[in-house]
Amino acid sequence: MSDLIKSLIEAAVSRRAVLKTAGIGAAALAMAGILGGAGAASHGPLKVAAIYTLPVEQQWISRIHKAAVAAAERGDIEYVYSESTSNNDYERVMREYSEAGHDLIIGETFAVEDAARDVARDYPDKAYLMGSSFKPMDDVPNFAVFDNYIQDAAYLSGIIAGAMTKTKNIGMVGGFPIPEVNRLMHAFMAGAREMQPDIKFQVAFIGSWFDPAKAKETAFAQIDGGADIMYAERFGVSDAAKEKNVLAIGNVIDTQADYPDTVVASAIWHFEPTLDAAVAKAKAGEFKAEDYGVYSFMKEGGSSLAPYGTFEGKIPEAALKLVSEKEAAIKDGSFVVTINDAEPKSS
Repeated sequence: MSDLIKSLIEAAVSRRAVLKTAGIGAAALAMAGILGGAGAASHGPLKVAAIYTLPVEQQWISRIHKAAVAAAERGDIEYVYSESTSNNDYERVMREYSEAGHDLIIGETFAVEDAARDVARDYPDKAYLMGSSFKPMDDVPNFAVFDNYIQDAAYLSGIIAGAMTKTKNIGMVGGFPIPEVNRLMHAFMAGAREMQPDIKFQVAFIGSWFDPAKAKETAFAQIDGGADIMYAERFGVSDAAKEKNVLAIGNVIDTQADYPDTVVASAIWHFEPTLDAAVAKAKAGEFKAEDYGVYSFMKEGGSSLAPYGTFEGKIPEAALKLVSEKEAAIKDGSFVVTINDAEPKSS
């Protein structure tokens, strides 16, 4: 097990939710003025609370947390959060934060969608920005949704993988076959086929968002099946690649420094554009039910390829040239990466 995974697990065990520091249980603050939408029309810091179902070290959540911490350090928001909140407890925590005077509440409600929208209906003066597989609804005008639409960067990382594989066999280990994962895998596969159209893919899902041991074992099986590059959608996959001396492509965060001889490239999610847009609208009292997914697109600054680090000079020039051309086309809108939310299959 890598030092990175060890530190993540240790942090997850030692860290405690900070509901108490959020003033949960205190009397609700006076209702903010509303100018056509939810949120506090204000020039001061916005009071933001986040609810996470996993530790903030988990890669997807870490990107949201990082953006919120940066906004707090700039003085744009006051930020508190609760992590490792169970699905059964999610609605209660949402209500407590809503009662405690927070203007904007963020989180991920994939498994508690109906309950979360019910809370938003009960607090029409609050703004809710939630990770969701569904779209905004007219009957919940203060509930906006987002997702990590980083298919642009995933596609570019696939080009790199397609150029680097020698066996033309790529392993892919994901958490669950939901749209958020599926679209990235499909984009990655499309990018790889740009370099070698006859590449084969082994696709598997471990049924967990954080089970490094299971992800590692699944990756071992794919490597034994001939894969010489692994798409590491979950923690644990890069560990298997490192031990078996094959390459890996990262997802959401940059782990190249932790796996300098293994991780060639990574598709990075930047949550800052999403959060900054929501904060600005909430401060102006203009927050409403919208789909913030577009802010994850590369042309909006919501995703990028991580630096190649130790693999500088080791990636075929043809791949680098194609990446540069496609990235420019993505940013100017002349090329659009296909969004395919269907479950990917081995081929």
